[in-house]
Amino acid sequence: MRPYAISALSLLALALAACEGGGDPVQQALRDASSERQAATVVDGEVSGPAPVDHAAMGHGPAATPGNQAFAASETEMHRLMAEASGETVDQAYIAKMIAHHEGAVAMAQVALRESQDPEIRRMALAVIDAQTREIAEMKAWRPAQ
Repeated sequence: MRPYAISALSLLALALAACEGGGDPVQQALRDASSERQAATVVDGEVSGPAPVDHAAMGHGPAATPGNQAFAASETEMHRLMAEASGETVDQAYIAKMIAHHEGAVAMAQVALRESQDPEIRRMALAVIDAQTREIAEMKAWRPAQ
């Protein structure tokens, strides 16, 4: 083995160490999936950005599936609350919008708990509720008195 060669296991260990003990594997999977969707791609020398959002596939159009329709109300409410959230400073606006975003995530996770029979989906939904609820409390505690 060459002295500069690093095994996949070593890379994984370094990545986990950099994440303060590894972090939540569900959150990491979500970040990885988001990065893959957002990354620019190069095909035959052409650079392209992320694919356009298919709003119908997300429950916002006539082609909405029953699965997407289950989340339509909570998703719409989250977007409405985020648009209305504001603050005098970037910090205050960020906190207000992220509280609305996290509350939307909790509402969507509650739909998953109510509708899903898959144990892994239910576990992830519970993890989202737990993490996002804690983060909402943390952000509300930061928010200056108004």
